[in-house]
Amino acid sequence: MNDCLFCKIIAGEIPSKKVYEDELCYAFYDIDPQAPTHFLVIPKEHIVSCGEVTAENAAVVGHCFQVISKVTKELGLQDFRVVSNCGERAGQSVFHLHFHVLGGRDMTWPPG
Repeated sequence: MNDCLFCKIIAGEIPSKKVYEDELCYAFYDIDPQAPTHFLVIPKEHIVSCGEVTAENAAVVGHCFQVISKVTKELGLQDFRVVSNCGERAGQSVFHLHFHVLGGRDMTWPPG
């Protein structure tokens, strides 16, 4: 997607503070962190949101969760929250599937 912010980050056109990268996904710190630790994990394949996960692309989503597990362990996070907003009314502002990983503080419920 030519106009997708996250596709541009993956391509290196927009700088980011990388946490992790492999052939399937990219993780980077959020520019407006909502917790002491706040990073995003995104598939390199452009998938609009959780509502667009199919049998053909589900494996990359599972891989993103493996990366979340790996990175949180490396960062020493035992308690953390994973959030994916799906759709504009749910708070999605970049329409490329992404998982916010937040930790380092108490998380309240309900979130909003």
